[in-house]
Amino acid sequence: MNRRKIGRKLKNPDKNVIEHQMKNELKPIWNRFFQFNWKFGLFLILIVCIPRFLLVLNANETGNYNAIGMVMLISALAPFIFLSEYGRRKIGLSKPVGYRGLLIAFAAGLGASLLLFWIGEGLYGTSYENWYVYIGKSYNIPAGISPNDKQILFLIMALVGMTFSPIGEELFFRGIVHSSFANSIGEKYASVVDSSAFSLTHISHFGLVFIAGNWDFYTIPALIWVGAMFLVSLLFIQFKKQTGSILGAIICHSAFNLGMIYSIFYLL
Repeated sequence: MNRRKIGRKLKNPDKNVIEHQMKNELKPIWNRFFQFNWKFGLFLILIVCIPRFLLVLNANETGNYNAIGMVMLISALAPFIFLSEYGRRKIGLSKPVGYRGLLIAFAAGLGASLLLFWIGEGLYGTSYENWYVYIGKSYNIPAGISPNDKQILFLIMALVGMTFSPIGEELFFRGIVHSSFANSIGEKYASVVDSSAFSLTHISHFGLVFIAGNWDFYTIPALIWVGAMFLVSLLFIQFKKQTGSILGAIICHSAFNLGMIYSIFYLL
């Protein structure tokens, strides 16, 4: 190659190289250590889900849930810490294709949470084997609370429950984790992986329980709870696909939490 051709080559780098750099999901600083594949997804699960699991168990014992909010914040920030603009679009951080799908997602999430309430009540009544009863214990609703004060507390808990965990968990599980696995094993199996991680993480919320100063494990109720969390995770993924945006999953998850909190406050 003569000097003139070399000069043109330096001034006009290969378009394929430029396109590869523009379409890299990870920010340049992380490309030294990771590729956007299943290994990266597993890394995220280990550094977020294991500490979260332990922190939730500790919170159930101590009654102090402040650290859980920090976990949700870290989960929500993960795509912005690790991903390029292209990567964030790839995981669904984009405008939904239509708003009708968001309304359907909200209705589906609400319906799923109420269905889970009826299953729990039908099988276990108001015992702690009912997942909503045990989770409701952490809300510390005072006995004999006035209807007005109960409504205020419900609105506060609903606002928190409809924002922090839906945003944090969806950006993490259905967003960055799902897409990193999908790059290696495809959408179908990635859905199984992120739904499994999501559901098993929720054993710390119910299944492994702390009651009257003692730890216990409710085997059958825990299996039902984990199975339900796996299915609702698939539901969240479905609405992410249907709306073309992670917002579909967030809205569905937000409505699910609203239904759960309403059940705890007014149906139990």
